Amino acid sequence: MTTLYVYPDSAPGEGTHIEDTAEITRILADAGIGFERWDASRDLPPGADQETILTAYADDVERLKRERGFSTADVVRLTPDHPQRAEFREKFLDEHTHSEDEVRFFVEGSGLFCLHIGGEVLGLHAEAGDLISVPAGTRHWFDMGPAPHFTAIRLFTNTEGWVAQFTGEGIARRFPMLDELPGSAQ
Repeated sequence: MTTLYVYPDSAPGEGTHIEDTAEITRILADAGIGFERWDASRDLPPGADQETILTAYADDVERLKRERGFSTADVVRLTPDHPQRAEFREKFLDEHTHSEDEVRFFVEGSGLFCLHIGGEVLGLHAEAGDLISVPAGTRHWFDMGPAPHFTAIRLFTNTEGWVAQFTGEGIARRFPMLDELPGSAQ
């Protein structure tokens, strides 16, 4: 279930959580973050490649490209047996920003997308069907857990794809990770 965890950035142990989609959408919108629930029910064969996934969601991807000026889309897919899962987890766990909006549509599995905005950390436990749009310059990190299982379509205006500017702050390590959330199966 999609859940939003809200923490003061100075007190990671004092968070609350919200499971109501309308309330999650409102809180994220108040913070300048776009959040939508989309249909993620396309049948994808096990091990579907990027082309198959992008074809399955082509209408949605093309609509976003037209509406928001994105030039490219790709797919990131990680599974518990991925040989570089630990390296990828470490890379995305460091707080960073981007010079363009970051848009992710989860088509399978889940992950924890954390946003450091003002004096709060908003941790969105996103699942299949969740689309998150993070404005350029927003401090954030992503945790896929020690046994990742997610597939996400990413959209870019920059033809280079995912380019991060790391803040050098260790804030991500002070907050609960995906496998530490209440009810986590990881």
